[in-house]
Amino acid sequence: MTTLLLSGTGTDVGKTVVTAAVASLTVGRSRTCTVIKPGQTGVPDGGPGDLADVVRLAGEQVRVVELARYPDPLSPAAAARRSGRPTLDLARVTAAVLQAQRDSDLVLVEGAGGLLVHYDDDGFTMADLARTLRLPVLLVVSSGLGTLNSTALTLEVMAGRGLELAGLVIGSWPERPTLADCSNVPDLERLSARPLLGALAAGIGAADRSGFAAAADAGLAPALGGSFDAAAFRRAATA
Repeated sequence: MTTLLLSGTGTDVGKTVVTAAVASLTVGRSRTCTVIKPGQTGVPDGGPGDLADVVRLAGEQVRVVELARYPDPLSPAAAARRSGRPTLDLARVTAAVLQAQRDSDLVLVEGAGGLLVHYDDDGFTMADLARTLRLPVLLVVSSGLGTLNSTALTLEVMAGRGLELAGLVIGSWPERPTLADCSNVPDLERLSARPLLGALAAGIGAADRSGFAAAADAGLAPALGGSFDAAAFRRAATA
């Protein structure tokens, strides 16, 4: 049994697509996978949230658990206040992860936004969950301008809290990368002191299930079940 916390350096960096890609490769190897979304924000009741995208892309074999939903597109704590609904706390999320671990080969916990986003008014964050359960953090990053600073800040927070880095994945690698995108590849690896664990092609979230599985394999490293070659990707980016 393995559990990973998927966090991002901000919003819209591709966390859900990366989550779905890891889940797709896992069930494709006939292993069980549960994806937990502690707090879904910005989606009305009854509407398809991030977990619906995970199932659409990775398949119905993936088990999904959403603990709370808040309609407003805010942080979970702020959205809970506005909606008048109960906030999430560390105990409830911890219990959900431990329950999923009992019957899944892989548990993926997808946070909202970045690592320090608040889930309640006491300041509960996914960093607290990672520290409590000793979860390695798979950090999803962007490739363009600004990513080095946001990545460095997140890694510094992780180091200060004693959190383990599983690796970095670029959540959306453009079809026509800019000079900044290409230049940032070796710099991201230097920041994390290890090769990238993947770079998923932009737009694969619109693919059908078989196309998505192929893109997941090409875009994620063997440690995550794929065939991505970090050294070859770096050479191509910096050529």
